[in-house]
Amino acid sequence: MTTPAIITVAITGSLPKKKDNPGVPITVAEQIEATHEAFEAGATLVHLHVRNDDGSPSSAPERFADVLAGIRRHCPGMITQVSTGGRSGAGRERGGMLSLKPDMASLATGSVNFPTRVYDNAPDLVDWLAGEMLAHGIKPEVEAFDLSMIFQAVSLQKAGRIEGPLHVQFVMGVKNAMPVDREVFEFYVKTLHRLAPDATWTGAGIGRDQLTLARWSLELGGHCRTGMEDNVRLDRDTLAPSNAALVKQVADLCEEYGRSVATVAQARTLLSLPMATA
Repeated sequence: MTTPAIITVAITGSLPKKKDNPGVPITVAEQIEATHEAFEAGATLVHLHVRNDDGSPSSAPERFADVLAGIRRHCPGMITQVSTGGRSGAGRERGGMLSLKPDMASLATGSVNFPTRVYDNAPDLVDWLAGEMLAHGIKPEVEAFDLSMIFQAVSLQKAGRIEGPLHVQFVMGVKNAMPVDREVFEFYVKTLHRLAPDATWTGAGIGRDQLTLARWSLELGGHCRTGMEDNVRLDRDTLAPSNAALVKQVADLCEEYGRSVATVAQARTLLSLPMATA
């Protein structure tokens, strides 16, 4: 396997800051610094939520604008991806930052159970978000929590709501959603390749399964996501000191599986994104 591996870092997430997780970046300055450290450790794509300074979730476009500006200044060429997930607001508020024209944005193409709630993605909202991304030249990252979401992404592409090759992230390990299962994971990959042969994909595991999905993804030719949004621990007992530490873990795994860590230019080429301008 010679394809370089893109490392995505999800630096913050949207859950309240915990007293025992002091490394989770909250403020704009903290998020920019954490992203820069992860960038230097090998991450070439950053997945962004924003929060208020008290740690509560925020959907404020101006907050996203400040973080994006800092990342573009300190991490030249790094791929920026904003979250349009349910904790980024309600309804169309979830896409309020898309006018800022990040490189990418997450797009869940269906609804799924989460630990204590339904992650609701109604068809009309999915279609609207896809249309906004299309209008602003933003590449969606399809968040696939189950098999139906892969089929829906292909349908959106055929309908002209997604342009270019699909990029899909297989999410496993969320409580009440798809558990971490190797046969299912391989079926996901096989199905995506059958339906969209030119698609790229990333594996994302939750908690202690983060490294499991990284290993499977590196073995099968995909890309990896890591970061404190999904996992604040290096193992069951050891707190992760930083997002950069989690990125370094995956970068070290790349060598083990004979995969190089993608550079910014390689990552943009693999994802069919234009090269960044100064």
